[in-house]
Amino acid sequence: MSEAVGEAVPAAQRGSWSSFLKSIASFSGDLSSLTAPPFILSPVSLTEFPAYWCEHPDIFAAIADAPDDESRALAVLKWFICTLKGQYTSRNESMGSEKKPLNPVLGELFYGHWPPPASNPKQGTTTLLVEQVSHHPPITAYVIENKSKGLRLTGHNAQKTSFSAGSIIVKQIGHAVLTVSRPSSSPVQYLLTLPKLRIDGLWYGSPYIELAETSYILGGGFVTAIEYKGKGYFSGKSHTFKATVTPAPGMGGAAKVEHVVEGTWHERSKFVKSSGGSAKAHVLQRANGEELFHDVAADGKLEVTALGGDGTGGMSEFETRKLWAAVAKGIREGDFETASREKSRIENDQRQRRRDEAAAGSTWPLKHFVPEESDPVYERLARLVKLTPPTEDFYVFQENWPAVPVLQQAQN
Repeated sequence: MSEAVGEAVPAAQRGSWSSFLKSIASFSGDLSSLTAPPFILSPVSLTEFPAYWCEHPDIFAAIADAPDDESRALAVLKWFICTLKGQYTSRNESMGSEKKPLNPVLGELFYGHWPPPASNPKQGTTTLLVEQVSHHPPITAYVIENKSKGLRLTGHNAQKTSFSAGSIIVKQIGHAVLTVSRPSSSPVQYLLTLPKLRIDGLWYGSPYIELAETSYILGGGFVTAIEYKGKGYFSGKSHTFKATVTPAPGMGGAAKVEHVVEGTWHERSKFVKSSGGSAKAHVLQRANGEELFHDVAADGKLEVTALGGDGTGGMSEFETRKLWAAVAKGIREGDFETASREKSRIENDQRQRRRDEAAAGSTWPLKHFVPEESDPVYERLARLVKLTPPTEDFYVFQENWPAVPVLQQAQN
């Protein structure tokens, strides 16, 4: 097996990588419990990943400007597609291959914001709050809000990981709900489900992600089905998708409306079928004479500005970048011995905390969310395509933004 390992793996680490491949190939449980070689680790915790939802805050804010339900359905799809490149290819580009994120500890926190550009202050500030609400299973809950535009995204995410046919398969568990609050009428809610991931390129030591199967955006009178295809062994193109936007059942006169968008979610996509009219025009981009649905290269992403959440201008013990600082520094500098040692220290500390809680008959108090057995929004909208009910709890935000001036100001 070691002969299959390519140049992407440091020579000194090839034995470790081969041993890791053998362990995942023979492992029957959830692979997230296995310890990955330090050189394959990302210096970023999964707690930061919800920030990928809003690296294009202008496209997120534009949802609120859609003039009607049809236009808004396309605007929500455009925003969703624009999030995928950052979520699933950014580590390939910045670190040479896909890296395994750091597993968050229970209670880990991340706060951030995206200020509006000086050229468009009416875009408003978009804020982010993330909390690791469960360790077994690992679940991350988040809320993203642009209050001036009346937009809020809440959700939770977890992963179940297995090995099949030479690839790591990641089933993303959880969902998100986007609420659009309009001044003159009742709020509109959209349910967003998550695609399955397939991590290929393992045998060459250069992992990369493909999206698989189908995810949905449901609500606002429309159903959007997004089918993902990737490069196979003999044919196909990486990172391709086909999205079909149709009226939800019972929409009556709108039944003939249909939009079909095809392309690559990390590059370009275009309408291949459209009912036309103002809805299509509302989201259309033009680049080099082409009419496009979305051109990723034309929209520069905006990194989140991370903020400490303890109210003193510093960072609390469980703020993600403070918690993992020594591990991240070791990974970035190639000092894998230090990274591994510091990572073990954090993990051992967490194990001791859980033992102490068990001995005291107590549980870790969540800071911003509380669990509920079911999500009424999911139950209502999932019926549109007969989705399987989730097996995990969902988490309700307690409206307690931390005492950080920029976050609290954005909520007022």
